[in-house]
Amino acid sequence: MTLYDVSPLISEAIAVWPGDAGFARSLTFRIAAGASVNVSAISLSTHTGSHVDAPYHFAEQGRTVDQLPLEPFIGPAMLVSAEGAPIVGLEQLAVLDGEPVERLIVRTRRGGDPNRFDPGFAALAPAAARRLVEVGVRLYGTDAYSVDPFDSKTLETHKILAAGGVMILEALRLDEPPPGLYELIALPLRIARADASPVRAVLRRLPGGRGG
Repeated sequence: MTLYDVSPLISEAIAVWPGDAGFARSLTFRIAAGASVNVSAISLSTHTGSHVDAPYHFAEQGRTVDQLPLEPFIGPAMLVSAEGAPIVGLEQLAVLDGEPVERLIVRTRRGGDPNRFDPGFAALAPAAARRLVEVGVRLYGTDAYSVDPFDSKTLETHKILAAGGVMILEALRLDEPPPGLYELIALPLRIARADASPVRAVLRRLPGGRGG
């Protein structure tokens, strides 16, 4: 069984959206200081590293993370490459014209530095988001920091996906796994009233899935 960890390492060095809270960790109890255990306390944005966006992130009356269904975050997923495309459009989603896909994960680049924020990421075009809804995709995953462009104020793609029941999984680390069919496991934490949640995202190769 081949497992790919597609989450970036979370440390004080990890990049966050400009203006968002950075990651911090401290020790509440330390063996070195005489305690019987080491216990850490952490502080971080809900959008740190690979994460799920809940509709409440961009809509005041939207569902929060603890209200999201779990099923879209576990199950067969198709990983495709759209490297070099400035935006993920209908052309990059040609795979949807073939076999049904419930979870689509799109690699837009290789070799990105998780410790440096790059505003030039490849977002998902609104027309492509509508196509995902039309064909019944339940989750869209990306290595981009957002499904909308960096300078978007309307977050149109977020809203199209949410209205169609498509879960949003962002900031994955997709350098290693080759395109193909996998099992995705990327469960959000059950955080009350939260707009997003970090996840430990994993891709497991499926037999005959053409992956790694």
